Amino acid sequence: METFGLKASLLLIAILVFTDCLNVGGQVCHPSGKIRGKKPPPGECNQGNDSDCCKEGKLYTTYKCSPTVSSHTKAYLTLNGFEKDEDGGAPSECDNHYHSDDTPVLALSTGWYNKGSRCLNNITITANGRSVVAMVVDECDSTMGCDSDHDYQPPCANNIVDASRAVWKALGVPQDQWGGLDITWTDA
Repeated sequence: METFGLKASLLLIAILVFTDCLNVGGQVCHPSGKIRGKKPPPGECNQGNDSDCCKEGKLYTTYKCSPTVSSHTKAYLTLNGFEKDEDGGAPSECDNHYHSDDTPVLALSTGWYNKGSRCLNNITITANGRSVVAMVVDECDSTMGCDSDHDYQPPCANNIVDASRAVWKALGVPQDQWGGLDITWTDA
């Protein structure tokens, strides 16, 4: 009887260790905090491309991480302007330049941006039965927002691919449906 109990215990420990090892690659990204929204000064929040402006006193979730990247990483595609005076705000983080919205460029959530490690590299976005290759030029900040540096917009969610018009066109999405779309992406 004692041998059976020892074998069962060892088997249980082996199963627990094995399942724990499986979870290491697919760790869940949890919120890292919250920031309180501030009312933007008049005319300071550009709402182009249906961008949101921070609401006074509202709490916004922040993230320092993004879901694990795979060969088909699930994400949410949003629309962003990368030209001067558009809702993207400042020049792109990767090269300190503005970019034509007719070029397939994008910003990644903080975790995927990974301190600039994907800067000026291409990723492949797939949705709507099509794929497009686009260049990472900026970070969609998931850690901060609601200030002048972020055009008084809330922090990005941790699963955002914020793309130019060219990406939306290449995916064949009708213009009246631009703004939010479930996609997958991978490093090109």
